[in-house]
Amino acid sequence: MSEAGSSIALVDVNNFYVSSERAFDPSLEGRPLVVLSNNDGCVITRSPEAKALGITMGTPWFRIAGQAQQWGLEVRSSNYELYGDLSARVMELLGRYTGNLEIYSIDEAFLTLPGPLRAQRVTGAEIRAVVRRNVGLPVCVGIASTKTLAKLANRWAKGNPEFDGVCHWDLVPEDNRRSLLQRLAVSDIWGIGAKNAQSLNALGIDSAWDLAAADPVAIRKRFSVVLMRTVLELQGTSCITGRESTGNEQVLYSRSFAAPVSTRHAMHQALSVYAQGAASRLARKDLQGRVLTAFAATSPFSSGRKSSPTVCVPLPAYTADPLELTRAADTLLPLIEEGVPYIRAGVIVTDLRPAGAQAMLLPPASATRKDTGPLLHDVGRRFGRSAIGLGHAGLKAGSEWTMKRDMLSPHYTTKWSELPVVKAR
Repeated sequence: MSEAGSSIALVDVNNFYVSSERAFDPSLEGRPLVVLSNNDGCVITRSPEAKALGITMGTPWFRIAGQAQQWGLEVRSSNYELYGDLSARVMELLGRYTGNLEIYSIDEAFLTLPGPLRAQRVTGAEIRAVVRRNVGLPVCVGIASTKTLAKLANRWAKGNPEFDGVCHWDLVPEDNRRSLLQRLAVSDIWGIGAKNAQSLNALGIDSAWDLAAADPVAIRKRFSVVLMRTVLELQGTSCITGRESTGNEQVLYSRSFAAPVSTRHAMHQALSVYAQGAASRLARKDLQGRVLTAFAATSPFSSGRKSSPTVCVPLPAYTADPLELTRAADTLLPLIEEGVPYIRAGVIVTDLRPAGAQAMLLPPASATRKDTGPLLHDVGRRFGRSAIGLGHAGLKAGSEWTMKRDMLSPHYTTKWSELPVVKAR
């Protein structure tokens, strides 16, 4: 629930990956730009200019590579180190404006804004200006009494120039609010999946306005308590808590290999790196897990031997210790078949709870290593993921299976050798 005399703001970086690339390379402004997925596979982010060319999300790069020069299309590999560092800088700035910051994703966060409504909007405009000035990224701010309405307000702040990047739902005239809700399809509401949208459409609930007018109890009986909460949020009653909105049911760290892995030794290297990546994500979210699942898979389109081994390992205690996670992931190795070309592997950590909240009856994690995960995460965040690691994850030279990123921009903020240089004339 929002606090008395306060509202919920959603701050979202506009086109995050594209904006991050442009922040350090102004020549990309106004030009079509796409960012590619792991191993430079397909398009995952497009600038407005790239969208105007008809490039769709998920388009394989090889299909449009031949036309890139003709279109004047710029392309970049995913620079996760840069994006993660800029995200941390944005979140640090947002934390200065509230005592209640909830990081929702790499480019979004909810925060509580106290005070009168117009003062809240002024704060939203200040946040937008400060992030742009200090980090170089454009953001939009949606403010409302609930998270669902804040999401919608943020959407309208992006799509309507008259809001100037900041939309406070409670300051929008009632007729305009009704018009906006009537124009928004129910499938575009935060948390409404395609299946639920189809079922709602069958009941004559086609727009956000229709859903806001629905009976919450009837929606709960026909669908779920989760959908009932969405209805209540659209009606102005805040009922989605932080844990429900952040989706901390699991932590997944998985990658496709640039070249197939066909030996247990190489798979051991990959699992070590991925387990430590999962430990870093747990540390970032201040979580610990009790169960680790490790898996690998060959290509479903291969005409050769198929193999998809999986192990599920209960951990000795709730932990984010990278050594414990790596040992658990290594139990997959006896199931790896030598000579079989695996194209993907990963680890999933489940049964999560906040760090430090483990039950008294469970054996405590090793006191000598309890800070290893957060330490690796902090060093990696400050100096880049390749700066530190345990075992194979500490090797500077990449293996043949390491993710291919042939069009990677410099690590402007995480490598001393790639810091941007300003030349004064």
